[in-house]
Amino acid sequence: MIRHCVFVRFRSDIPDAERSAIYLQLADLKNVIEGFLAIAYGPNVSPEGLHQGFTDGFIIDFVDETARDAYLVHPDHKAAGARLVAALDGGRDGLVVFDIVV
Repeated sequence: MIRHCVFVRFRSDIPDAERSAIYLQLADLKNVIEGFLAIAYGPNVSPEGLHQGFTDGFIIDFVDETARDAYLVHPDHKAAGARLVAALDGGRDGLVVFDIVV
């Protein structure tokens, strides 16, 4: 299984409703991408204070690399990704992606 971890730094002017809409658009991809197992998303709740400004994020579990790779190139993912990047502080610099094998 691949765990696709994305940590983001939303611009301060992005309302919670838009953040939720972005996450829901990403979650809807579960209905289109075979092997998309689950998604969890929301604000960081760690008390450690080590987020380095990445205060929100989401994690998607894929059955394998093939499913993850299909997600990455899917046009619906591209659209959701563009919406996400437009809402981030610094655009693409406002996110970190980290995939691990679970």
